[in-house]
Amino acid sequence: MQKVKVEIPQYIDYKDVETLKKFMTPHARIQSRKRSGLPSKHERQMAQAIKRARFLGLLPYVSR
Repeated sequence: MQKVKVEIPQYIDYKDVETLKKFMTPHARIQSRKRSGLPSKHERQMAQAIKRARFLGLLPYVSR
């Protein structure tokens, strides 16, 4: 298990698909806090943004 070092954006936007993909696994699942290295506040914001992007069809729910 390897931590991913990614720059935390100032504002987590659900329309910024490229940034959101960095916090997802290859199977389109949201990475855990241990792997992403985000604080809990940012992890909740990231999860909410990913869920909004999925609902709008910008991100897949599952990847094959």
